[in-house]
Amino acid sequence: MSRKGEYGDPVMLDVDGFEVRLSSPQRPYFSERGETKLDLARYYLAVGPGIVNALRERPCMLHRFPDGVDGTKVHQKRLPRGAPAWVETVRLHFPRYNLHADELCVTRLADVIWAVQMSTVEFHPWNSRRADAETPDEWRIDLDPMPEATWADVRRVAHVCHEVLDELGAIGWPKTSGGRGLHIYVRIRPEHGFADVRRAALAFAREVERRAPQIVTTTWWRKDRAPSSIFVDYNQNTRDHTMAAAYSVRGNPRGTVSTPIRWDEIDDVEPDDFTIATVPARFAELGDLYSGIDAAVFDISPLLEWASRDEAAGVETPPEDETAPQ
Repeated sequence: MSRKGEYGDPVMLDVDGFEVRLSSPQRPYFSERGETKLDLARYYLAVGPGIVNALRERPCMLHRFPDGVDGTKVHQKRLPRGAPAWVETVRLHFPRYNLHADELCVTRLADVIWAVQMSTVEFHPWNSRRADAETPDEWRIDLDPMPEATWADVRRVAHVCHEVLDELGAIGWPKTSGGRGLHIYVRIRPEHGFADVRRAALAFAREVERRAPQIVTTTWWRKDRAPSSIFVDYNQNTRDHTMAAAYSVRGNPRGTVSTPIRWDEIDDVEPDDFTIATVPARFAELGDLYSGIDAAVFDISPLLEWASRDEAAGVETPPEDETAPQ
């Protein structure tokens, strides 16, 4: 345990009229370049409209690193104790465990900065919103490279995804994962439960696999996937499966950021170029590249028809799972 003042005296941050106390502001968080807890807070302040847009009204799981990203990671579904009265939550039920959890529900930037005070680095929101948490309004495509796959392979599969989305009349919004992969989000009508959205996502993944069978896999068990393949992870649309939000920092020594990009950037960008040190300037220049996502709503009915076709042909549907709240 650190001595009082070892990492600097607390600082008070005025976040749009809400006062947030940041303790140990000089605690090192990212070992590659030495950014601190205060640097992390300043990063989220710099991309405020983007991170709030990504999290607004969504149940949010927190990845907390009390001793910096080289220390222990805490996966936290329940809101940490000590939250100010203005921090809002959403109550979720986990039937398998017969448990409830009150998760953070961001409505303003001050909520994000308070979570940073509580050592949160990564924000992992649900793909549904508080008003109807059981009905997703976001379909998530996760291009997950196996160990021998390259970023060039990810780019190639991203272009195939873009091709299929265009044919469907869906607008996809790509972003780096903050790691080795790529995410594509599609806003959808909140008319279906998690099971159907996952069915639709699986049908899409199988179509991408048909078009690029040498590189794409939808094989459920990791041990059965080719080491150079790209797994199109439809399971990210299962209830209570979450991904790092757009503009979320990732818990690695470099402090990479899951960063929205344009389709015409995919062949040029390198994921490691997007960090808490570089993304604020990009955001200041380009703004929130996801700002139009809510106006580009897609009806997943064609994908559900594809799913029914596959199921009628005897294609097996992989199992789902759910985790207990922490």
